[in-house]
Amino acid sequence: MRLPLILILPVLLFGALLDVYICRAVWARCRRHASLWRRVALWSSVLLPAIIVAVVAWPKKTGGDGGLAVLMWILYSYLSIYVPKTVFVLVDLLASIPRLWKRRRVKCVTRAAWLCSLAVFGLMWWGALVNRFRIDVNEVEIVRSDLPAAFDGFTIAQISDLHVGSYGADTAYVGKVVRAVNALNPDLIVFTGDIVNRRTSELQPFVKVLSGLDATEGVCSVLGNHDYGDYFQWPSPAEKAENMAMMYGMQSRMRWNLLDNATRYIVRGADSLAVVGVGNVGDPPFHTYGNLSEAYPGDPADGMFKILLSHNPAHWDNDICDSPDKNIALTLSGHTHAMQMEIAGLSPAAMRYGRWGGLYADADSAHLLYVNIGIGEVGIPARIGATPEITLFTLRDGNNR
Repeated sequence: MRLPLILILPVLLFGALLDVYICRAVWARCRRHASLWRRVALWSSVLLPAIIVAVVAWPKKTGGDGGLAVLMWILYSYLSIYVPKTVFVLVDLLASIPRLWKRRRVKCVTRAAWLCSLAVFGLMWWGALVNRFRIDVNEVEIVRSDLPAAFDGFTIAQISDLHVGSYGADTAYVGKVVRAVNALNPDLIVFTGDIVNRRTSELQPFVKVLSGLDATEGVCSVLGNHDYGDYFQWPSPAEKAENMAMMYGMQSRMRWNLLDNATRYIVRGADSLAVVGVGNVGDPPFHTYGNLSEAYPGDPADGMFKILLSHNPAHWDNDICDSPDKNIALTLSGHTHAMQMEIAGLSPAAMRYGRWGGLYADADSAHLLYVNIGIGEVGIPARIGATPEITLFTLRDGNNR
């Protein structure tokens, strides 16, 4: 518990500096209803930091799922107040620059500071109450000269990062996702990991709903870093193993083909393609469970057209990109969520991942990667931009172009 509290101290100190600045501004500038505004400024500067300390100190690896969801909302509420405060102070400091030369503060800039902070507050709650339930369907054409002719026009719907534990037992949104996917009439549906937050029991209320996903070739899935129970403190290794057995059982009950280091072949006439699925392969601190050579024990450079399902796009960066000995035409990943924030094509995820959302290719375009930014959320109950995504791929034979 001590380490998280130590890590949060700089955040609390920064928040305290914001509060001091705002309290002094209110004391000096408020004339109308001055007493009320001063009390609001003072008590918010005391109560909100106390709440954030309680959130950080909560035993998250052992607490209940419902309690964790409440804590995430409290944390988000704190951020929705202190991020706008930060915006206000930064803009208001600009208004005070003339005072360095003993001139008056520029009041119109201060008014702009209030407007900017209110806009940020509104944007954050729009992301929490509206945008995280809006579904965006991205249609992508994959043109490949090595695609078997019989698969020209083959469609694949990808969803990723459901994190059903974020919705408790409320299946309304997940049901909406299922209906949206089915409306696309895909030939194949793929799920690229992170179906739960911490433990498989979160999936129980959603098994019936998710079993409704319907495609000609069914559903293929892989596991993500959240699906192995590594974010929960288990009383014993046996209970963690039981959690994983439950995961396999529930995927089977949903009639999903879980490719846990395995390959499924789809045949059309004399042609076929391989859907290869690996366990989570990523960069630290995420554990590695995947093994590509185990998933596809044949020659990786053979002529088979392969689609790889791998949760973390770092796997493509480290092992597939620009690799002449791996004939993997298309890799489908998730994991990044675009950090649940994307405005005008810019996302803080770019500071962590070179490839965080969309379609990418290596130097000679021999290997393609698509990163789906996810359909659910975890950590904070919001998507500021970074609208929940369903991707519909249409495979095209490049020889016909």
